[in-house]
Amino acid sequence: RVPVVESGGGSVQAGGSLTLSCAASGYTFNNNCMGWFRQAPGKEREGVARMDGVGRTTYADSVKDRFTISTDNAKNTLYLQMNNLKPEDTAMYYCAADGNWYCRGMLYDYWGQGTQVTVSS
Repeated sequence: RVPVVESGGGSVQAGGSLTLSCAASGYTFNNNCMGWFRQAPGKEREGVARMDGVGRTTYADSVKDRFTISTDNAKNTLYLQMNNLKPEDTAMYYCAADGNWYCRGMLYDYWGQGTQVTVSS
């Protein structure tokens, strides 16, 4: 099992920014599919952004041009830069890592415990 740990969540006002980080022991970020998901109360978990093993990125329409997924291979860390946050971005955010270079929808081998993001109007 690969421990996946998110950090960086918090409370901000609408229009603000946050950067989430994800670290995974014993896992190489730059060769495999990684993603960020979120789940708001009463709603299903949804994909936010993902990066495959060759660096291709995909974003949910609701976060395009506001969120950026990236990696720091030297630190073996995955990031989600979130700008111009909106109240509807409020959710628990999860990092996910897979053992394959290609992404398989919502199928990931490893999941973190989540970090809360709350955006007030």
